[in-house]
Amino acid sequence: IFPYLEALMNYKNDLTVVLIILIVGILIGAGIWLYNSVIKPRSDKDKNIQAIEEFDRNVEIDKTGENQEKEENKAQESINVSIDPTNSTNPVQPNIKVKKKTYYEGYVMIGYITIPKTNVKLPILDSVTPEALNTAVAALYPSNPKLNQPGNVVIVGHNYKNGQFFSNNKNLQLGDKIKIKDTTGTELTYTIYEKF
Repeated sequence: IFPYLEALMNYKNDLTVVLIILIVGILIGAGIWLYNSVIKPRSDKDKNIQAIEEFDRNVEIDKTGENQEKEENKAQESINVSIDPTNSTNPVQPNIKVKKKTYYEGYVMIGYITIPKTNVKLPILDSVTPEALNTAVAALYPSNPKLNQPGNVVIVGHNYKNGQFFSNNKNLQLGDKIKIKDTTGTELTYTIYEKF
């Protein structure tokens, strides 16, 4: 009877080890799933919101600067100033206006897209690389896209199965709205009129 008890004890020890390995594997798998499905999308959404808020602030600053520049130009129109180009103490410097760019994960934002029905609000990047497309959506066509201008623009993004990026576009119907805001501060609303 002792050999049978000894074999049974060894069998129990083996089962205990297998059970511990199985439980650890399940916990690791659940942790990875939780991170990829809940934690990472939430932090990505927070980064998106911060980048979009910064983009809106930069657009507002540019608009304010343009309005001040217009007022200064009106004030200067009434003053006649003669500048001697040979006088090196009064160099003429051209008025160069550089818009402040907004960056998202190292890529330049040219706007953002909002799809209310699918709860999408994503930066639109100017770069169409695999790394950029893993970060947000991008304007693919034409090569130097200008959002909200006459003509065609193609905005591309991943169609993941975890609810990220354009994965819920399949739920859009005719008549649903898509909003795009560009670097001039213009936000246009587009209506879906055909699906294929």
